[in-house]
Amino acid sequence: MRFRSYDALKTFDVVARTLSMTAAAKEVHQSKGSVSYKINKLERDLGFQLFERGNAKLTLTDAGRRLWHVSQSALGQIDREISDLRGVSSATVNIGALTYFSSRWLSPRLTRFFEANPGVSLRIEPINSIEMLETARVDLAILWGLGGWANYNSELLMPCPAVPTANRAVADQIEKMGIEDAVRRLPLLGDSSGDAGWRAWHDAAGLPYEPSRSSLAIPDSNSRVQAVVDGQGVALWDDLVIPEIEAGTLVRVSDVWVRTSGYYVVFQKAPFSPGAEAFLDWLWSEAG
Repeated sequence: MRFRSYDALKTFDVVARTLSMTAAAKEVHQSKGSVSYKINKLERDLGFQLFERGNAKLTLTDAGRRLWHVSQSALGQIDREISDLRGVSSATVNIGALTYFSSRWLSPRLTRFFEANPGVSLRIEPINSIEMLETARVDLAILWGLGGWANYNSELLMPCPAVPTANRAVADQIEKMGIEDAVRRLPLLGDSSGDAGWRAWHDAAGLPYEPSRSSLAIPDSNSRVQAVVDGQGVALWDDLVIPEIEAGTLVRVSDVWVRTSGYYVVFQKAPFSPGAEAFLDWLWSEAG
């Protein structure tokens, strides 16, 4: 049977991003009940569950997370094509960025960009890996990693060393078993670099890379932070999680850091449009 609930995917996209029926309802200007009904109906039409519904929050299921990433890319491409067909101003700059980087570093600074560059519009698209750039139509992307992606140009925006991080309960486990045993037995959550980050950490620690067969792949970086908070494994995180570190929600579980990692501007071709050049100049300035 053909899938027909395409309009519901837009509602699903907002709920998946906010993980809140209430926040999603405000964003789409509908009642919470209407949004909840659409999600329930979408789940029935699909034949699988999109969210785990706890007492205080929503959590994407593995199936929901996979569908969200695919629908984000597809819906974004449709929106861009429609804009092109309508002849929307070429001053719009399409930026791909990790959701984690967007929410914690980029978003709080964007007001300064718009003040300095009136008339330039930005579209921030979630990009979780270098593979997503193959289908995403963006002027440039910002990814965490070690650089050197094949078929792409990359320039280091800012160094950002990373270290294995877990919640308090998992950190207590690691303290008892030792980090060498822990990285073989506990799930190691990947990142936008694939397994390059974890391989670099093992090299720095002088350990063979022998991860557990139990794995949890969470491409969306904001969702991956929450997964670590929920105790679903160990992940490499940098100083952008300092609020969680200071609150005791997350704990650094090793003294060994990946010192060569950072956030990179990644692109396939130049020259850039004037708007993209303005954004890049501002980005370098903000990164110091």
